[in-house]
Amino acid sequence: MMRKHFFTPGVRGVRIAFGILLMSLALFTTETIVAQEVPHPALPAGAGKLDADAPKTFETTASGLQYRILRKGTGASPKATNKVQVHYHGWLDNGKVFDSSYQRGESIDFPLNQVIPGWTEGMQLVGEGGMIELTIPSKLGYGPRGAPPVIPPDATLHFLVELIDVR
Repeated sequence: MMRKHFFTPGVRGVRIAFGILLMSLALFTTETIVAQEVPHPALPAGAGKLDADAPKTFETTASGLQYRILRKGTGASPKATNKVQVHYHGWLDNGKVFDSSYQRGESIDFPLNQVIPGWTEGMQLVGEGGMIELTIPSKLGYGPRGAPPVIPPDATLHFLVELIDVR
């Protein structure tokens, strides 16, 4: 008669050991995604105030657009088919400002469906009178072509936008 040793597992023992191994690997390889706090951007001259409880973290949409509402609007949120009036300030990852209606001293009006996809999506998330900060990945911006000479290829774009009016 053959005797089983404690270190010679049967089929059931192998299954249990394999299950424990898989659970252990899952515990060590699973990443917990924690929202990282990011300081609010410096406001350009002429910009309105942020809400006292403006978030320090960004939300991310399914498309990859990152945003945070810095001031809640009291009016309606635009649809992609609306025309909007905004003040905005745009910069690159390196902090270089590439465009700013604040610096020009006048707001701008445009149909929301005639701008880069990140703007079209992002502006629908804020109400009239609100302020939003957008981080637009390249695929929702100007992509691999960029917008020479100001915006390089594959650039991530950052915007601070105040929604003045929705038509």
